[in-house]
Amino acid sequence: MTKIIAISNQKGGVGKTTTTITLGAGLVQQGKKVLLIDFDPQGNMTSALGVKEPDELTNTISYLMDQELKSQPILMKDTILKHNEGMDFIPCNINLASIDAKLVNTFSREKVLKRVLSRVKNKYDYILIDCLPTINLLNINALTAATDVIIPVQAEHLSIMGLRSLLDSVKRVKRELNRKLNIEGIVITMTDNRTNLSKIVEKTIRDNLGNSIHIFAESIPRSVRVAESSLAGCSVVQTDPHGKATKAYQSIVMEVLMNEEKSIRKLHEKYRDR
Repeated sequence: MTKIIAISNQKGGVGKTTTTITLGAGLVQQGKKVLLIDFDPQGNMTSALGVKEPDELTNTISYLMDQELKSQPILMKDTILKHNEGMDFIPCNINLASIDAKLVNTFSREKVLKRVLSRVKNKYDYILIDCLPTINLLNINALTAATDVIIPVQAEHLSIMGLRSLLDSVKRVKRELNRKLNIEGIVITMTDNRTNLSKIVEKTIRDNLGNSIHIFAESIPRSVRVAESSLAGCSVVQTDPHGKATKAYQSIVMEVLMNEEKSIRKLHEKYRDR
């Protein structure tokens, strides 16, 4: 069973790309086969993984979706790149922005990405999608293709205000397009225990949402090492293996794996009782 996790929040700058890359690197360290999808026309994840000029790439996720829209043959292997930390990734650039317009008049427009990923998903244990910071047809495609959603939320007041809208969108997609979609949890990012505001926001998120949505036990501290890792073209797991941010993300990786084990046990029990 391949888990396809959309890393999503309609607010930018909350740590989606960092979470996608670091979670992917951590899962690889645990022996999992991982594919990362850059699904943001800005190409931030592609750049952070060491691609110098994303806009010069031809074989990207937009190419794959365009081929699917045209019912043309798709050569996935020419688009999947290898990273030195062990994960594969499909890059992205500004061309993805044009795909959103093309989807408007497409039959089953919400399922184009799902059809693309169906060609490779059985080769991986985890596929992680770094979503763009808005709710449009591209993001709906990501949520329709996903089995789970992880929501990074920055420890500031404005992040909480936009969270409800995203949760409503997830519920609509689950109701109308993807009944199996599950919220894996909320990751609280960029915390700073030196400030009362950061502590208050984190407590507010845990108190108000903790009873209905899983919130990962470890929050991610603000760290300059994370920015340095992006410049180095790798994850913070590699550049700062013993740092606080790395240890926090490793804890989240273990929670994701534990949740997977629980799901597998429930599935076995379901079929055993039939």
